[in-house]
Amino acid sequence: MTDARPTIASLQNPRVKQVVKLRDRGARDAAGLLLIEGYREVKRALDNRWPCATLFHCPELFMGGNERALLERAAAGGTELVECTEPVFRKMAYRDRPEGLLALAPQVRRTLADLRVPAQSLLIVTEAIEKPGNLGTILRSADAAGVQAVIVCDRGTDVNNPNVVRASLGTLFSVPVAEAGSPETLAWLRARGLRVLAAPPHADREYTDADLTGGLAIVVGAEQYGLSSLWMEHADVQVKIPMLGQGDSLNVAAATTILLYEAVRQRRGRGRLKAEGGGGGTLSTDSTDYAEQEGRRKLTTDHG
Repeated sequence: MTDARPTIASLQNPRVKQVVKLRDRGARDAAGLLLIEGYREVKRALDNRWPCATLFHCPELFMGGNERALLERAAAGGTELVECTEPVFRKMAYRDRPEGLLALAPQVRRTLADLRVPAQSLLIVTEAIEKPGNLGTILRSADAAGVQAVIVCDRGTDVNNPNVVRASLGTLFSVPVAEAGSPETLAWLRARGLRVLAAPPHADREYTDADLTGGLAIVVGAEQYGLSSLWMEHADVQVKIPMLGQGDSLNVAAATTILLYEAVRQRRGRGRLKAEGGGGGTLSTDSTDYAEQEGRRKLTTDHG
């Protein structure tokens, strides 16, 4: 494998300074770029055809034996490869323990108009989430649960923050993520017949007692303030997660994951009932078989 450029050895190299500046949101937005650091994160970007413009690499920091194959794959797709000395790479890296791979790629910039979702979709809507680690963890759970899209409303953190990429383990590139205001998003959901679920601590019904099949958007808000009055007033379903200890709330990412997997459990159960020819059960909303819908996610959603 022949690298596109010689090794960067100087800490004063302009390209090194450019990468360091991209830790700042203003610089990222001006350049239209984001940082992807780590083997799994870069691999997930490539797996989902997210174009990496440049891939800086430092063989001395590689953690295993798969990095060379990943470099070759990136180069075959048109990515510029730039090898760096260890001191240079450590200056560019934003992780405490870098893995020797750091890519520059276009930012994730989608609007609601870019999303194509089936009528029976399971979506997540986040409102004013402040911590990039929470948003990234929500994306990771969304990917695991087969969610069709995540809509980030009134963002309190930058979707393209390196720590969102890190906390999501690269699933920022596998789950369609769009940004919009809350009123616009509510109207978009209504136009598609999707119900809205909120989970305030004062709700009367526990989350396991609600019907979470069919087209559904799980809406979650910032931990400190919760959801705005707009979402609370227009929620079709309100549920609570029982708190049995001294704490009165869960981390927003943890609460989102619990709600997601209850929806998955109900949808998978519905699919088994259909496969077995049963028509009973307590879930009254007709829904597409979950496994079928999960498989259609990449086919029905525009990732561009």
